[in-house]
Amino acid sequence: QVHLVESGGGLVQPGGSLRLACTASGSIFSINTGWYRQAPGKQRELVARITTYGFIDYADSVKGRFTISRDNAKNTAYLQMNSLKPEDTAVYYCATASGSYSDIADFGSWGQGTQVTVSS
Repeated sequence: QVHLVESGGGLVQPGGSLRLACTASGSIFSINTGWYRQAPGKQRELVARITTYGFIDYADSVKGRFTISRDNAKNTAYLQMNSLKPEDTAVYYCATASGSYSDIADFGSWGQGTQVTVSS
């Protein structure tokens, strides 16, 4: 398993920006990486994912506002979040999957999560 540590969360006003980082204990070049979030009382949901081959997709709710990226040399994945809304408030987790990545159950390694709060 890969050990993952997220950082970059915090409190931001609506319309603001944050960049989350997820640093892995090993190489992330050959694995699929996803960002998930979980709001109080809700199920954990996919925000964005980037595959081994660089394929990227986003949840409809964040398209055009969030950008996932990866720096293989630093073993770090990022989630740039712009135009944040109160409904983006959640604990954000990064996760990795070594094979299939189509379902949350495919992601076997998880970070501890970082809180993002969007409020005025």
